[in-house]
Amino acid sequence: MLDSGEPAPPPVPGCVVRKIQRRQGDATETAIDRLAEEVPVAMRYNGRSFAVMMATPCDLEDFALGFSLSEGLIAHAGELLDVDVHPRVEGIELAMSVSAGAAGARIDDASLRKLPGRGGCGLCGTRELEDVVQAPAPVDATLVFDTGALRRALDALLLHQPMNAATGATHAAAWADSEGRIRRVREDVGRHNALDKLIGAMAREGDDPAAGMLLISSRASYEMVVKAARAGIGFIAAVSAPTALAVELARGAGVCLVGFARAEGYNVYTFPERLRVRP
Repeated sequence: MLDSGEPAPPPVPGCVVRKIQRRQGDATETAIDRLAEEVPVAMRYNGRSFAVMMATPCDLEDFALGFSLSEGLIAHAGELLDVDVHPRVEGIELAMSVSAGAAGARIDDASLRKLPGRGGCGLCGTRELEDVVQAPAPVDATLVFDTGALRRALDALLLHQPMNAATGATHAAAWADSEGRIRRVREDVGRHNALDKLIGAMAREGDDPAAGMLLISSRASYEMVVKAARAGIGFIAAVSAPTALAVELARGAGVCLVGFARAEGYNVYTFPERLRVRP
């Protein structure tokens, strides 16, 4: 029970409030703080367990769809027939039904992940090296964006992260149109989860992945580039740095990759001709 002498802050999805002791110098006070939720989310396909991800329990239907697409367990959104969300004592179970022809209907002991996927890792539970570095197919996305559109999207990104504003503990993946207007955002304690949720939301709404830009509040690691490319996204702007492997895979997949993206400047690592400078 909260009893700090101050009213509880208004609720924010994906957050909980807790009483804390705040110290500044020699001063001490009791206060109320918001914390990002993080729970185990079990992914099951046609009754078969595949993975357990540590995630923020919001937008779980989008997570189910985006994860299934990113992991190659379904080829398109229509192969995910149903998603049932089952709260459990230990966490949340996403019971998914996929069509008989989908890869998710053929999960066996050789394909399932043997470890839970941590919020900061997209590879936990992958057992073989050849299962890790899998270059995505080239994307069919050659749209040229104006630098002004990228700046507008970056300027607006923080305003679309209520969970992070409340807790300072979550990542965001955002989808902006060619004018730099942010259309969709998903947040999560895991950067990979946030991107999966966004991909799921875009697939559900029928967005054209080649018609806009992806903004991520994290670094652009190998897995983030692969997930985006598999979804058909051809432009990624990461607030932090890319890795060398991410740059090489982006080049091979035809993805324009921007790192250290800020409104005042950025680095373009691949296909700079797809970011047009306007006076």
